Amino acid sequence: MIGGRKLPRPARKALRNLRRGRVQRSLAAATAASALPLGLEIWFEHFRGSFGDKWMWTPVVLSPALSAAGVAAMRSERAATTVLPAISALYCLDGAIGVYTHVQGVRKRPGGFSEPLYNIVMGPPLLAPGSLALVGGMGLVAAVARRER
Repeated sequence: MIGGRKLPRPARKALRNLRRGRVQRSLAAATAASALPLGLEIWFEHFRGSFGDKWMWTPVVLSPALSAAGVAAMRSERAATTVLPAISALYCLDGAIGVYTHVQGVRKRPGGFSEPLYNIVMGPPLLAPGSLALVGGMGLVAAVARRER
């Protein structure tokens, strides 16, 4: 009961699964749903940067792969423990590397960090690649979580 009201049956079931740590399908679905729009946004931003570095393509290529792995993990427990964590780890690593390369991109701009008002605003977004690490981390957690009944 929340606020004196009884929850509908699907909400009670979801809450019971969550309390028991059974969230594998839910996390796989969230990973699949997050990866494609994130990849599209990255494509637009890296397109603005003319894909000046070949590594700018890695999140664009990995996003559809992670989304497909998330869908497969929703359907198959085996995919959730094999394919999803492998691609999620790559995505997470790509995000961590992206934070480093974005910091270096700001540092290399004229004035570097001594001109923060301009270079941090107009340069590569420092924390944006962290969203890749978070979505990849969500897929990794899905791999070790128990499956809903």
